[in-house]
Amino acid sequence: MDASNFAPVLEARGLTKKFGGLTAVKNLSFELRAGEIFGLIGPNGSGKSTAMKSLMGIERPTSGEVVFEGENIAGLPAHKIARKGFGMVFQHSRPLNRQTVLENIMVALLPDSLLALFHDKALAERAEAIAERVGLGSVMRRKPPTLPFADLRRLELAKAIARDPKVVLVDEPFAGLTLAEVGVFSELIASFRDEGRAVLLVDHNVKSVAALVDRVLAMYLGEEICTGAAADVMKNETVRKVYLGGKIETSSRPETSFKDKVPLLQVENVSVFYGKAQALENVSIHIHEGEFVSVVGLNGAGKTTLFNTISGFLPYTGEIVRGGDRLRGISPAKIARSGIVQCPESRELFGEMSVRENLDLGGQALPDAEREAQLAWLFELFPILKDRQGQMAQTLSGGEQQMLAIGRALMMKPKILILDEPTLGLAPVILEQLSKALERLRQTTPITVLLGEQNVTFALPHADRVYVLEHARIVWEGDPARFAAEAGEGYL
Repeated sequence: MDASNFAPVLEARGLTKKFGGLTAVKNLSFELRAGEIFGLIGPNGSGKSTAMKSLMGIERPTSGEVVFEGENIAGLPAHKIARKGFGMVFQHSRPLNRQTVLENIMVALLPDSLLALFHDKALAERAEAIAERVGLGSVMRRKPPTLPFADLRRLELAKAIARDPKVVLVDEPFAGLTLAEVGVFSELIASFRDEGRAVLLVDHNVKSVAALVDRVLAMYLGEEICTGAAADVMKNETVRKVYLGGKIETSSRPETSFKDKVPLLQVENVSVFYGKAQALENVSIHIHEGEFVSVVGLNGAGKTTLFNTISGFLPYTGEIVRGGDRLRGISPAKIARSGIVQCPESRELFGEMSVRENLDLGGQALPDAEREAQLAWLFELFPILKDRQGQMAQTLSGGEQQMLAIGRALMMKPKILILDEPTLGLAPVILEQLSKALERLRQTTPITVLLGEQNVTFALPHADRVYVLEHARIVWEGDPARFAAEAGEGYL
């Protein structure tokens, strides 16, 4: 269906959403037509989901208009917007677990007025048709807890289209699905377009979105970068800079230069599930002593899951071996004390404690003299922390908080330092300071570093080897120069 010939069924005009002093969506405008799939993409924190929730009435817009078939519906509650012809596929499934699949769909079919109730047979027949429509025909008599994850996602699709909406909002439909399941779901969502529905799609899986949508809008920090055909948007210099960071430079050391015959850390065929959603699928990586290894991937690829698994926070199948010893069954605290220290993406600082107190917590297991020596070395690495010793952590800038989080991890004198998205949301001047600090670690210490990043132009200059994690699987491995030549072009 050629949607370009139709008038817009939905328009966002200057849509803005603020949470206190934070502007999550700023002056966003776009049009959505019947028979069109329109994608919203952008790195974590870009405002995609907030924009979708503002359209649906889950969040009340601060300003701007949401015009549906000529009527401004901005600010209406979600149930009234749904009645006008909207359906939403939520990222997290919340079925009625005591009811069957069929009964869940029947609940979604119930009319607004008790005077307009279907008789039981008609309601059941309609629910059965919808179940068949989304591929749940064979399991419609089962209850949700017995279903595989993909079928739970199908149930969300079924509920969203139960009342024949004109607009379908789809939030993260591919999260937790296998590649084969992504293909099936893409066909299902494409069929909504073929039925003449207007579809708005948000997902971290940029490649799957690009392959499915008619047009895409790229966002960053709440604002539009550009809108157009997916192929053109993905080539846009600003979009690529937001995802990749800019020009790729490398200075790797060959793997043969590391003297350990057996790698210091080995992750062997590790798989992880969150409930029924697969977050890692047969992932294998290895790291030599003193080596800097970068795991690059877009948001949602599984980087944080990989690091949390290594740190002992998540159950897994496969093996994780450190220096010949298996880590299964060892507590996160013991893993950290043994020298595998993670600096998490969320930083996890103690905001009402001072900079010095946060650092002292990191070095609490060290003898006094050793702790003071480590602190002096750290203040050389991050001089700003020395100047801010008495300041509460929550009053620091984002960049200073990131330095403090890394500093606290270094106070534990790690043998393997895991850095999860250290550049997230930081200004260029802070990135340069972090880059210099990492290079100093690389050149002057025996610390082994495992770095997870979306920003490849930050990750690669400090990397000896690179793994690309895509949709829960390792899809590429090699040195940074090869990445720039082979994998960089297809990264988005």
